[in-house]
Amino acid sequence: MAEAMRRWELNGTGRDRLAIVQADIPSPRPGEVLVRVTAVALNYRDKLLIDDGMGLALSYPLTPGSDLAGRVVATGDGVSRFHAEDRVISNFAPDWIDGAPQGNGRVPGHDTLGGIYPGVLAEYVAFPEDWLVRAPASLDDVQASTLPCAGLTAWFSLIEKGGLHAGETVLIEGTGGVALFGLQIAKAHGARVIIVSGSPDKLERAKSLGADHCILRSSENWVERVYQLTDDHGADHILEIVGGPHLGRAVEAAAINGRIYLIGVFDGFETSAQAGPLMLKNLVVQGIGVGHRRALESFASAVDQIGLLPVIGKTFRFEELPEALDHLDQGPFGKIVVELA
Repeated sequence: MAEAMRRWELNGTGRDRLAIVQADIPSPRPGEVLVRVTAVALNYRDKLLIDDGMGLALSYPLTPGSDLAGRVVATGDGVSRFHAEDRVISNFAPDWIDGAPQGNGRVPGHDTLGGIYPGVLAEYVAFPEDWLVRAPASLDDVQASTLPCAGLTAWFSLIEKGGLHAGETVLIEGTGGVALFGLQIAKAHGARVIIVSGSPDKLERAKSLGADHCILRSSENWVERVYQLTDDHGADHILEIVGGPHLGRAVEAAAINGRIYLIGVFDGFETSAQAGPLMLKNLVVQGIGVGHRRALESFASAVDQIGLLPVIGKTFRFEELPEALDHLDQGPFGKIVVELA
């Protein structure tokens, strides 16, 4: 194995502060594993963190990226969960193993990879073994890299928090990574899925993945259309990915006793909705900060069992990270992945 590697470093906010640097390949300390990174899936959060820091107290230089797939090449003393050659994926919030999130009422936990903790856009990383999960055997590394953030967010919403079951109606806004995972997970559990998008082409592609109904939001009142499709019942589960004042539309579309999973911030971090229907419908608005490691392990196991195949929008080479971020700006269908293998 070589002694040097490449990694991306961010030396301040803005894409012009990104650069590839040479560094020594780290040696795993006690309790750590050395992973040869083969694929890194990008998220909207990576774009925000690179562009403006997201208001976090970041330490530079910083290696961005949170979602890796790779192979263990060495282990430190005391490691028991993994061995050399094991295929692994990362846990977005490394310290969140199970139960309640880290932090407290004053300062919620936000210690995640590629932010407070080192990121994964590097040819090798040495991480504590608790930060990793076994990759699904049925997926290749590009596909597996999409699970830690987008995939787990959808799973944690609908399954861990929502207890989704057959016959319920799931409304999904958009056709990005979380949305398409939500579609596939919901269909695998026997739910009816309604997709709302501004793109006719993306709606057709969502229909080919199993969406029961597709609504072009620019051509009709999509909330009224949801009422029509459900005989005024509304949606039992809503993946609210837009954010901002759009929460109010989700409240309108929700069924009695419905659940809204607040996930996205495309329209801003300040959100609002009418109190009347929120109270009268007895709704649950559930904030989703991705999910914990135990849920990721459950999800990875389910992927193998149900044959879920993540939708890959496009792949880029390691040195093409800036181009990959530009493509992410365009709102792609499916996940964007940087390949290192």
